[in-house]
Amino acid sequence: MNTEWLIARRLYYSSASHRTARPAVRVALAGITIGVTVMLITVCVVIGFKRTVTEKVAGFGAHIQITSFDNNNTYEYQPVYAPDSLLDLLAHIPHVTAVNTFTTKPGMLKTNDDYQGIVLKGLPVDGGWQFFRDNLIEGTLPQQPNEILLSQENARLLGLSVGESVLCYFVGDALKVRRFTISGIYSSAFAEYDKLFVLCPQPTVTQLNGWESEQVAGIELRLDDLFYLDQTYDEVYYTVANRLDDEGSAYYPQSLIQTHSAVFYWLDLLDMNVVVIILLMLAVSGFNIVSGLIILILDAIPLIGILKALGANNRFIRRIFIHEATILIGKGMLWGNILGLALTAVQYFLHLIPLDPATYYVSYVPVTFPWLWLVALNVLILGVSMLTLLAPTSLATRISPAKVMHFE
Repeated sequence: MNTEWLIARRLYYSSASHRTARPAVRVALAGITIGVTVMLITVCVVIGFKRTVTEKVAGFGAHIQITSFDNNNTYEYQPVYAPDSLLDLLAHIPHVTAVNTFTTKPGMLKTNDDYQGIVLKGLPVDGGWQFFRDNLIEGTLPQQPNEILLSQENARLLGLSVGESVLCYFVGDALKVRRFTISGIYSSAFAEYDKLFVLCPQPTVTQLNGWESEQVAGIELRLDDLFYLDQTYDEVYYTVANRLDDEGSAYYPQSLIQTHSAVFYWLDLLDMNVVVIILLMLAVSGFNIVSGLIILILDAIPLIGILKALGANNRFIRRIFIHEATILIGKGMLWGNILGLALTAVQYFLHLIPLDPATYYVSYVPVTFPWLWLVALNVLILGVSMLTLLAPTSLATRISPAKVMHFE
């Protein structure tokens, strides 16, 4: 252990117990702890919120969707052919974990007392159901042509439950009416989409549309990591861009960000909030570090005078107080991380803080533990904190031993 570090430790712990300096040390330590805690929680909440909303949006529409180029902005899709050769080609693109087709048909659920406009979405019996399986709260997934999966929101609005039947009307060239049995109820807490989508086996919607078995509304691709979305989208685009189906229709791929641009624009605004909060907390923590260190320096003026009288140079003196401030910063960061991670873990497991799903798309504040981001945040805090030491430590080098001796 070098001399500067030994003196710094003795100074810090003696100042921490000194009647004059003790409040300043505690205030500085509390300020650093609170700042680190707030920054850590902010990162965990914002990243967790963005991931949760993205997963919900992807659950209803996949990461990449391929439809007909002739489509308009409605759920009345123009059909395209999805041969096995194309599906196999898409499945072998790196980072693609699942390839499924889907069909849709706008309609209206009608009971004796109420009605609700919906989009009936058909998925293959053997694929594409994982998101709804994870959000199933009652009953089972539909297996038979006359079974549907209804959202909890629509079940509440229409007064329906599992096992009951409901009429669904479809308007096209001719009015079609089908009676469905509710096999299960799901809830994603994404109220906007829960009210819109009703799920059923794909052959049911294919028959309602009067399409051939290979005709679908589109193809959905799911990825193993959203980080590779742009890269994978480019490969999908080049795979299908110059390809026509059996009827001469062109394929039109769109990424999740393109199909739900409003949602992702809103999520991007949260990044600005994170930046503002981190900057404010860094400023608060920096102020506490500077003020605390100045108090520690003033408390050690007699020692500084003695050390200079014994031949210590300014660099030696400065290192002492940098080491002393490092102890203060280290303790504050340690307690800040412990407190921040503990509070985040409580919310992660217990969901104590609720949200309005109609506004935020989730029923509670979602959090995650992005360890790389947290490590980077701690490095940033440590770097900024060390930079703030330059000004106050220079104060110690300006103290004259002669004046100190004269004062004493």
